[in-house]
Parts: sequence; C-alpha cells; structure tokens
Amino acid sequence: MAERGASPEVDWPAQPDMSLALNRMGTFDWDLDSGQMHLDPTALEVLDLRPEEFSGTPDGLRERVPPAEAARLDARVAQALKDGRSHYGAYVRTRGRDGTAVWAHIQGHILREPNGRPYRIIGILRDAAHDPGEPGAGGEQVEGRRRMTGVVERTSAILAHARTVNDVTDVLKDPEALGHLGAVSVMLGIVEGGRIHLVAEGQLGSYVPEIEYTRIDAQFPMSEAVRNLQPVFIASREEFQRGYPELWPYIEPLAVRSGVYLPLIAQGRAVGALGLLYTREGDFTTEERNLLVALGSGLAQSLQRAILFEQEHDLAEGLQRAMLPRRIPEVPGARIAVRYRAAGMGRDIGGDWYDVVPLGEGRVGVMIGDVEGHDTDAAAVMGQLRIVLRAYVAEGHTPGTALARASTFLRELETDRFATCTYAQVDLNTGTVQMVRAGHLDPVVRRGDGSCHRVQAAGGLPLGLPQREESGTGSGYPVTTLELHPGDTLVLCTDGLIERPDGDPGAGMRELMEAVCSGPVDVEELADVLCDLIGDAGGGDDMALLVLRRRGTPAPRGAGPMRLRLTPGDPAGPAMARHLIRAAVAAWGAWARADEIELSADELITNALVHTDGGGHVNVRTTSEGRIRVEVEDFSSALPRRREAGDWAVSGRGLILVDQLADEWGVEPRGSGKCVWCEFAVPGHAAAPGHHAAAPGHHAAAHDA
Repeated sequence: MAERGASPEVDWPAQPDMSLALNRMGTFDWDLDSGQMHLDPTALEVLDLRPEEFSGTPDGLRERVPPAEAARLDARVAQALKDGRSHYGAYVRTRGRDGTAVWAHIQGHILREPNGRPYRIIGILRDAAHDPGEPGAGGEQVEGRRRMTGVVERTSAILAHARTVNDVTDVLKDPEALGHLGAVSVMLGIVEGGRIHLVAEGQLGSYVPEIEYTRIDAQFPMSEAVRNLQPVFIASREEFQRGYPELWPYIEPLAVRSGVYLPLIAQGRAVGALGLLYTREGDFTTEERNLLVALGSGLAQSLQRAILFEQEHDLAEGLQRAMLPRRIPEVPGARIAVRYRAAGMGRDIGGDWYDVVPLGEGRVGVMIGDVEGHDTDAAAVMGQLRIVLRAYVAEGHTPGTALARASTFLRELETDRFATCTYAQVDLNTGTVQMVRAGHLDPVVRRGDGSCHRVQAAGGLPLGLPQREESGTGSGYPVTTLELHPGDTLVLCTDGLIERPDGDPGAGMRELMEAVCSGPVDVEELADVLCDLIGDAGGGDDMALLVLRRRGTPAPRGAGPMRLRLTPGDPAGPAMARHLIRAAVAAWGAWARADEIELSADELITNALVHTDGGGHVNVRTTSEGRIRVEVEDFSSALPRRREAGDWAVSGRGLILVDQLADEWGVEPRGSGKCVWCEFAVPGHAAAPGHHAAAPGHHAAAHDA
C-alpha cells in the first residue's frame, strides 16, 4: 500500500481477531483504489461462498446478494463516502446456496487520507440469523422481534448522522429502513406553532392535502399524541372509525387495520410526531411498544438537532446576505450579473463578497473577494471591508491605492484575518480596464469571437498582511491594464467555484474555462451555468461570482476605435496611453510605424496636459482610407502656433516632430475646444489621396511643448 501521509497504515489484508470467528463474525477489506476485496474464511462461510467462487472484487458478491439488496448496499456506502463519514452499517438479505434467504449485518470503517479522500474500507460481516435468541417453535416470532430490533438500531444509527430535516425524512421514506418494522405507511409531522405540518409520507398513498396541516387540538391521533405527550396505539379499524371520525374517511379506503402515533419529545416538549400504519390487526406487545418508543426517542433527538441546525444556518446565511449589496445598479454600456452560493450547513458560512460601484463618466468599479474563515466573524469582517473598499474607490483613489488602504484598514481591525481580492476599474467608453489583485484568483476574459484566456494580472499580498518593503513598489498592488472590446466578457470569482472534493483546483479551473468558453452570451445565463459547476462536485466552500459584458457588437480584433481619457495630475496616464496606443497599432498590423505613431501621440498628449486646463481625450482609429488616425481633444480654444526652439531648449519641438513623422496633421475646432490630429499611412493598406482636414492657416503651433 502507498504512503498516506500521517494516517496509520494497516496491513493488507487486515488481520481479524480470532474472537470474531468464534462468534461467527467474518471480516472484509476493500481497497477502493484498486477495487480489490478480501474476505476471510468466516466471511466466506457467512455468504455460503467457497474460496474458488469468490473473484476478489465486490462483483464476486453478486451471486449471493440479490440485485435490489446490492443496489441498496451500494447506495448506503456511496452516501457514507459522500458525507465524509467514518462508519456505516447495513442489514442485507443474502441468498444461500440452496436459495434460502438469510439476513447478514455489515459494518464498515472508512479510512481516509488527510485531505478526506477515502481509499479503504475495513469491516465486519455477521450472520444476523444466528444472533442469540429463543430456540424452538417460536423461531418465526423470535426472528420478527430480532428484525424489529435490528431495524430500530440501524435507523437510530443512521439518524445520528442526519444534519437537516430532509435527511431525517429521507430515512423515513426508505422502504428498507422502517419498512422492516412491518409498517405499510410512515408519516412524520413537525410542530409549527399551534399546528402539525406533515412533511413526510412513505408508501401506500396515505398522504392527502387536506390533512397536510392539522391543529394540535384537532381530533386526530397525531394531534392527540403531541397534545398529551403519550403514544397512541390503535389495534383495529373499529378504533380508527370510533375514535377519530375526521380521519376515518382517509383510512377507510386503505388496507390499514392498526397504527401507532409516537410523540417526538425533546427537552420536555413535542417537536413532532411519527405515525406508522399496519395491515395487521391486533394490539402491540410490550416489547414492540418499548422498541417503538425507543425509536421515537432517537428520532426526536435527531429531528430537534436538524431543526436547530437549519435555524442556525438560515440565521448565518441571512447575516452574510445582509452584508452583500441588496441590488446591483444598472450600468450604461455593460451588463452585469452576480451570484452568491452559501457553503455547508450550520454556522459554516464564509466571507465571500462582490460589489459594483458606478464611478461616473462611463466608468464602473467591480470587485470580488474572500475573507479567511467560515464563521459569522468572517461575514462581519467581510461587510466592513466591502464598505471601506467601496468608499475608497468612490472617493477617486486609484485601484492600487484603494487596495493598499483597505489592507491597512484590515490590519488595524486586529482580527488576525486576511482577505484576497480583485478590483477592476472599467472605462466603458474606451474599454480600458485597470486591474489590481491581492492574492486572489486570476480573472477570465472571453472575447467576442468566443476565445478565452486567464488574465495574468500582477498581484500583491492578500489584504491585511504587511507589505514587503521594497523600493519602487508604490502601493504594493501593481496595476495591470487590458482592453475590453465590445462583446467581451470579464469573469471574476472566488475559489469556492473551482474547489473540488479531491483537492485538485486545477481540475476546477479547467472546468471553469471550458464553461466560460462554451457558455451562453447572456451574462445571467452564463452566471447560472457557472454556478451549476459547483453542484455535486463542489468542495463545500461558499462562492461569489461576478460577470461583466461590455455592450456592443463584437468586431474583428483591432477593428474598433479606442478612446482614452486624459486626467490632469495623473502621472501614470501618459504612459498607459502610450502602452494602449502601441497595442492597438500592433493589432492593426502597423508594427513598422508603431514607434512613429507612439511618439507623435505622446507629443500631442503632452501638449494637451501641459498647456491646457481640464485634461481631454485621445481617440485612435483606422480611417476609411486605411490610415491610422490619432486625435487629441482638449478644452482650450487657443489654436496651435509652431515656434522654433533654440539649440539648448528643452521644449518647443513637439509639433516639429509630428510634422516630420506623420503623413498629415492638422487642427479642428470642437465646441468650446479643439482637436489636434495626425494620420499615418499603413504599409499594405490603401493610402489616402491627399486628404487634409485642417482649417486654413491652422498648421502652426502656439503652445508647443
């Protein structure tokens, strides 16, 4: 066997205690990875199998275990593996060599790796028909009592693992569970205020809508059991008709001759009631009554625990949802969808969040994050961090500065928590995205043509951790710039979407990429598809998801115009503009003139920022003649006037450079301001035949840098 981390290894096959064989208890050892199964001689004897008849795999049991029993046993084992249990038990009807039915009892102990993955089951196989009992002519009666005792014990053991009310009702609906008590119908009612709500009914079709809700003071046997805190035993149809005339119309068409209604009492009060209906007639023996009362006691504790568990979960989930935005604002130029899925039950909630912040002038900030931990404290910290980060963003701080301040805020809370986060500021006019990442997952972008890629965004440490002291790091959260074209989609999510039970996040990320690439275009539908990924494959963590699609018809890469905003006092603005212009020029196939276009644009941008007030905009596009046109708009009506710079002057050559590098340039009035433009013929494209749009006499520079 392979090493299993810190788990103690057991020899293969497991060596049984000799005392087990003396009590007709065999052992089995099942390697889940290889599929091998070992049965010791006593286990083979219990199943009436010769050694040469057993194949050494679970399929070798099929000859002695009927298909229905095998399916039930497989389901029981699969459920135990899925629920993370360490033990399971089951009574199974086997078939001897002569065809006679024999009851066997199986108990399995599940071995797991440190990460929870099951790899081996070691257990005991017991001949239940040879349990100590009364010999002689009363064998059938003894077998019946033994069966009832076994079912009660087994049902109580299963109910001990029930976490929700649905888990409890699933046990009651299992025909192989309480059905072996001889009941033809099983009903469970839960006390809700002054009423009893019938939440489960199995077999026979005894459920009718009219009695789904009944008053505790009504003349029904279940109401009587709850009201008096005493079981109600009904031994004949006459007792049904005489004692409960309101119920009789529903019982009369059924082949029911007796019944029992047990109050489910926890902490001195009734939390519900259990009803069992039988086709036999006659009173219940003292032993049967004691067994059923014992069953009701165990069921009451499980039901009470499940109700409290669900109440705690609802409270915790409500707290977390209250910390998230109540609504997502409509953002012109984009469609946005968000989703949140809670984690497990009880108070095991997390600190995942999302937010959308309109910033004006066609810009929007979107964020997603995850506070460490799975408790109400994580949810509370999440709420504070989301509000603080939203405030920093709305104040106008750059993305890197906003994350740095949020990190400082989290450290000053002294909660010993950290958080991962991705924040993206999207300019929907130009498609420019400025993104910062604090230890979070890489975002995913789907282009309008259906292609997908992960954005390798530069990242800093998670929020709340001290930043490294390095020169030139600035805020500690470097900004990654990308372009979102019309029809492109940005996907942000937390790790709950890609976690898998086997601990392989790589598999989850591959599933995410495939779903994004092949998913629907509509953001709401795409969000639903991505949420479906966590279904049964989820790793148990909570999950937040944000999907943003830039409106517009997808165009061929590089075909659309680009518009950038120039902000006075932004030291990074010109460099970002140069980077995006060069990227656009490359996409348009004009590498040969990229240096000339970038330098000319930089000169026009510098002029607008240095010699005018209020900033402006940069437009870059291809013309109908196949040229690349750069336009810089500002809010000054002063027209350019070129001047000659001296040999030692540090400025004054901007428009001279533009005149030398561009094929054409000029100035156009634009409302209260103007637009200075230049055009470049692209090799391989049709050249413009002498086109010139400058106003007469506007070819000189007045405020040239």
